[in-house]
Amino acid sequence: MTDYIKYNKDTWNKKTPVHLASAFYDMDSFLHGRNSLTSVELELLGEVKGLSILHLQCHFGQDTLSLSRMGAKATGVDLSDVAINKAKELNDQLGLDAEFVCCDVYETPSHVEKQFDVVYSSFGAIGWLPDMEKWAEVIARMLKPGGRFVFAEFHPAVWMFDDDFTTIAYDYFNTGPLIETSHGTYTDREAPIETTSVFWNHSFSEVLSALIKSGLTLTSFNEYPYSPFNCFNDLEEKEQGKYTLKKLDKQFPYFYSLTMLKK
Repeated sequence: MTDYIKYNKDTWNKKTPVHLASAFYDMDSFLHGRNSLTSVELELLGEVKGLSILHLQCHFGQDTLSLSRMGAKATGVDLSDVAINKAKELNDQLGLDAEFVCCDVYETPSHVEKQFDVVYSSFGAIGWLPDMEKWAEVIARMLKPGGRFVFAEFHPAVWMFDDDFTTIAYDYFNTGPLIETSHGTYTDREAPIETTSVFWNHSFSEVLSALIKSGLTLTSFNEYPYSPFNCFNDLEEKEQGKYTLKKLDKQFPYFYSLTMLKK
């Protein structure tokens, strides 16, 4: 579907105002100092003070700005002009020095000329992209020699299910674009917005093979039996910051993480 960028940009332009007003993103606590990164991301990133970090698909910039607060020289990239404009406003409001660029992730090298110590991406990012090899090539190109790619993403097993986790509704492997018109968003199921989205499922083998082919070396990999966000239907918080399906009493992978090195 050649118009996926148009549809997905419109989707995120509509979702951004709803997300900004939501308890999910809790802008008030963020403006008063809350770090939006999860404990897993903070552990993977380690000490970031003084590092240059490129955040791909940054939405309206909370994580990018959190990295800036931690002393990194952070740059965020996102397709949504509404989200990027808000990220720039927040940066000015907080007196930080993060930079934000509005572009398709594949076009990043044409809009951001320098290379970075770290390229970072997380949670709900790659499903909007059709080609993992092209994505991996962007990451490798944007990293300095010796730089790291830090990635946390929802598990591909999650995306096999329907919205209520009652049946297998989608292929595990990438069999082409999936097109869906829906109402609301994950922060507010009843929000008065309708969006048409185009997305893809990406298996572990597709993601890892693409990153390895780009010249990066795997340095860590892990899977986690909980979601750090209450963003799916029928979840409950069994431990603080750890959400799992109410109906499932067995361990299930909700997200994974990996780090890669550019030699």
